[in-house]
Amino acid sequence: MSRVGKSPITVPKGAEISINGANITVKGPLGTLTHNLHPSVGLKQADGVLTVVVNNDSPEAGAQSGTARALVNNMVIGVTAGFERKLSLVGVGYRAAAQGETLKLQLGFSHDIIYTLPKGVKAETPSQTEIIIKGFNKQQVGQVAAEVRAYRSPEPYKGKGVRYVDEVVHLKETKKK
Repeated sequence: MSRVGKSPITVPKGAEISINGANITVKGPLGTLTHNLHPSVGLKQADGVLTVVVNNDSPEAGAQSGTARALVNNMVIGVTAGFERKLSLVGVGYRAAAQGETLKLQLGFSHDIIYTLPKGVKAETPSQTEIIIKGFNKQQVGQVAAEVRAYRSPEPYKGKGVRYVDEVVHLKETKKK
């Protein structure tokens, strides 16, 4: 069993967990998430603590225990606190504006990019060069951030483009004569 799979998950107040065979449902103030567990692992709930139980001693079951624990922990965190990913736009004339369920991006193309946000994900623009993507599903928030970044990823010479706030872009040196 993996080291990650051995650590317990504490369930905060406001989160309600129901286990039905291999199907787990987590409800909280921000939303509801469901997941089907791998057949080689299960969950045991006792007074506000979840633990991952391995059904057999195969190496695959040990690997799946860590994966299951991480996924369930992310579900619990997501429905209680939520996740957010911050992006910054670097470049002259690069702008972003959140308009309801859409995100309008001006990234140096001849046209504006209108990105429609999926259900459960919200975007905020505190300034014209900052985007904050929020949601309760960690995978979905990361996917939306990656899709927005892919419209104009940072180029290696000047660093212009859409980048994560904590991302470090290593700039290349220009060609010398």
